[in-house]
Amino acid sequence: MTEHAALVQGEAIPRERVNALLEAPRRGAGNCATSHNESAHERQRRRWATQVVVADELARRACQERGLATPDEVSPARILAVAETDVANLGSIVAATLAHSPAARTLLAELEGEQHVPETAVQDYYDRNRDRFLTPEALRRGVDPFGAPAPQDFVPYTHARDGIAHELRRAATHRAFFDWFDRARAGVEYATGHEHPGDPSHPDHEHRH
Repeated sequence: MTEHAALVQGEAIPRERVNALLEAPRRGAGNCATSHNESAHERQRRRWATQVVVADELARRACQERGLATPDEVSPARILAVAETDVANLGSIVAATLAHSPAARTLLAELEGEQHVPETAVQDYYDRNRDRFLTPEALRRGVDPFGAPAPQDFVPYTHARDGIAHELRRAATHRAFFDWFDRARAGVEYATGHEHPGDPSHPDHEHRH
């Protein structure tokens, strides 16, 4: 059996790094209905963990290329603290990577600093999503934001602006991180049993992240 889980630019990523993540305590262990289902589940879990470890390695390299200092220690147990909303918004691989990898979080912060949100985009968001900016009093009265509301029924743009800009910058940062990850892992070679969970070349594949 091969001793590596993947090759990143020809450099082996040891299986031990994947095993360390797999050995972290997890919720719901042992709840599979049958041994067959449990076996398929564990195989997919190993593939999923490989993606997280590979993402950590790629992030380390990206940080090094950018001259960014990152802590060396990763935190396998932190994947248990991933919020369900983060999984829904980011996908389980990216959400777990950001929880597990200091390098990934450092890279994300660097990417956030590179995002510019034009004022016109903030204003446009406010104008197109008026229902999100009704005042509490207008909500209590059941005001229809698309009917004939009064100007005072809405939170003023000056009060909403910073929150909108933050939300748009965060979304742009996540897109930049996804784009980086897709490019960075394009040349990764995976050992048998460590393929992407959605790779259709193996029978357990799942088209989700």
